[in-house]
Amino acid sequence: MHRLIIFASGRGSNAKAIIDYFKEEGSAQVVLIVTNKADAGIIDIAKAEGIPHLLTSNKKLSESSIIDELKAYHPSLIVLAGFLLKIPGSVIEAFRERIINIHPALLPRWGGQGMWGHHVHRAVIEAGELQSGITIHLVDEEYDHGATLLQATCPVLSDDVADTLAARIQKLEHFYYPRAIQFLLKER
Repeated sequence: MHRLIIFASGRGSNAKAIIDYFKEEGSAQVVLIVTNKADAGIIDIAKAEGIPHLLTSNKKLSESSIIDELKAYHPSLIVLAGFLLKIPGSVIEAFRERIINIHPALLPRWGGQGMWGHHVHRAVIEAGELQSGITIHLVDEEYDHGATLLQATCPVLSDDVADTLAARIQKLEHFYYPRAIQFLLKER
């Protein structure tokens, strides 16, 4: 069975979708949750699911010991699901092409530092775009830059605000992210 480590900073809705999908599907299990916020909703999900969690920081992510801690779980993939810290190069190198991210817009245009959540949705709407979507990609040393694995789109409606667009984007995330992970795992 494949083993997943999920990094998340917030409520954990994508993490929960992934956990639920693989509990049903059976080819993988989430073995660790990593978060940088002591009050993140993802911790409640981890506790409810009986999944160990690790609280980290920019400093701890940069220490070499984090690599050993992560390797101890033997992950097939590290899955970023709303994780708001940049992954250090040493961690990327240790898990090269085994770290994936989901971005709530179509890359490369709507990515980079500061482009997350409502910030990216507002930018898309203010630019007058007719569509937005998600991008699932490999993680490399640059923000939102690694090879694109999957993109899915949805319309930007004329009366959209960040919250309404975010709701449609989240439906795409919850549907496609677990399935993209499943596809990647079948290739390994």
